[in-house]
Amino acid sequence: MSLRTPDLLGGRAAIAGIGATEFSKDSGRSELRLAVEAVHAALDDAGLTPADVDGLVTFTMDGNPEITVAQAAGIGELSFFSRIHYGGGAACATVQQAALAVAAGVAETVVCYRAFNERSGRRFGSGVQQREPSAEGAALGWSLPWGLLTPASWVAMAARRYLHVHRLTPEAFGHVAVTARRHAANNPAAWFHGRPITLADHAASRWIVEPLRLLDCCQETDGGQAVVVTTAERARDLRHRPAVITAAAQGAGRRQEGMTSFYRDDLTGLPEMDVVARQLWRTSGLRPADIDVAVLYDHFTPFVLMQLEEFGFCKPGEAADFVAAGALPLNTHGGQLGEAYLHGMNGIAEAVRQLRGSSVNQVPGAARVLVTAGTGVPTSGLILGTDA
Repeated sequence: MSLRTPDLLGGRAAIAGIGATEFSKDSGRSELRLAVEAVHAALDDAGLTPADVDGLVTFTMDGNPEITVAQAAGIGELSFFSRIHYGGGAACATVQQAALAVAAGVAETVVCYRAFNERSGRRFGSGVQQREPSAEGAALGWSLPWGLLTPASWVAMAARRYLHVHRLTPEAFGHVAVTARRHAANNPAAWFHGRPITLADHAASRWIVEPLRLLDCCQETDGGQAVVVTTAERARDLRHRPAVITAAAQGAGRRQEGMTSFYRDDLTGLPEMDVVARQLWRTSGLRPADIDVAVLYDHFTPFVLMQLEEFGFCKPGEAADFVAAGALPLNTHGGQLGEAYLHGMNGIAEAVRQLRGSSVNQVPGAARVLVTAGTGVPTSGLILGTDA
């Protein structure tokens, strides 16, 4: 990527409200109802009403169309609606889209949402679903016939290479698993509430796809999460301290596929996250030492280590020791490993809580939080900060 001047988005928009349903294994209600409940909760948190909303953003993978959510939630006219592709990689980009709309003046209040019955309904981790042939799916033809059928198996290829190159054992991943569940144990909303784990627990959990064990894998969750994005000026007059969008970025690497980018020169890193990292650091003017809390997408533990290295918090191969040392507060809500799997949207909410000072695992004086979206796919990231 060429050296460019920073973009003009930083500081012009803020997250003013967050809201979620309960996180469960069987919600007992439709995905549309979950979406509406989350949207209403986020608006109430911001001190706004459905009538204030003129924009909606979600994932292409979400089954709740923007106009249907608007109708069901009592929202009127929309001047902006959008969807982001690539599954969990979309999480932070939904906020980026909303911020771009707000900064450009095409909308004033945009709600980003994600809702699904991912445990009781379609289980994303259970394998590839049959579908019509497509250019996007063609890459899977190089891996499915050889038994690489699930996200865990795709990640395991890179995880095995990472361990080999850096001469590590699977215990390296255990530090991420233990950290997430330790934080989740303090979080009443988390599946692992009251249930911290040890490295021994991690090592004793059953293999899913070597070198990944059960406790290396995220939750399967029913639930919904929403966030409200508006101008930074307007956010200052609402209920809570604004979480200002300091920087936002998307990224796809060279030779990028979905989660099967096995033909890159190196499998021990995440080039798509490097693209995001470079943009975030350049636009914000910040560096790793300036970050108070990191909320990193943790569908599988190995990719948390690789993200820390891509962002420059530590050198390649050193992330396990970095996590074990507690050098940076990480996934203080419990992450998707310990709290819930909401395609990363619950991580954005935790970043907002840290900046408000209301997290169950509050970091004193947290003023800058890094948030990332799904890894192994085209992805996105945010740096959120307190209002200047």
